[in-house]
Amino acid sequence: MTGDHKKAKAAEQQKHGSTAPEKALKIPSDKTATEITAEMHEEVMRERDEYLDSLQRLQAEFANFRKRVLRESEQHSRQTSIRVIEDLLPVLDNFERAMKAAAEHDEKLLEGGVELVYNQLRDILARRGLCEIEAEGSTFDPNQHEAVMCQPSDVYKEGTVSNVLEKGYQVNEKVVRPAKVIVSASPKEDSGSNST
Repeated sequence: MTGDHKKAKAAEQQKHGSTAPEKALKIPSDKTATEITAEMHEEVMRERDEYLDSLQRLQAEFANFRKRVLRESEQHSRQTSIRVIEDLLPVLDNFERAMKAAAEHDEKLLEGGVELVYNQLRDILARRGLCEIEAEGSTFDPNQHEAVMCQPSDVYKEGTVSNVLEKGYQVNEKVVRPAKVIVSASPKEDSGSNST
């Protein structure tokens, strides 16, 4: 390159704010381009291997995490089932006592036994969060009630639950079984069109 060419190139680089690639790389004079390329290739391959190893470890950790969460979930489910069964064993015992009383034809003892079993079972389920859905006299709510039929009523206004055919239950605000109900209709409606 002639002196004028070097000056023109330097002026061009200053104008555009770029520096010569030779200054950025700082290539040692004792190494050839092949040696430099080989070193850069080795460095890239080493970094690649490190990233791959890191990714494989992360995948293994995630797989182990998933297995552990699944195992803990299954254990929790089994423990919950065992606790419910333990709570229900006294109810089973009382049913056996009631059946024994029925076999002996002791109606008073049988009636008391059945009432005891009913109360015991209701208390166990209440401790587990089960509560009855209030239905009769309330406004029909499709989230909590299942309308079996509509019936004209002079007592209840239209859209009110007039009768409960089967109680509904919920656990912690989640409906387990909606109440099966009869919904009141306007008394003016024809009784022939009273099913939903």
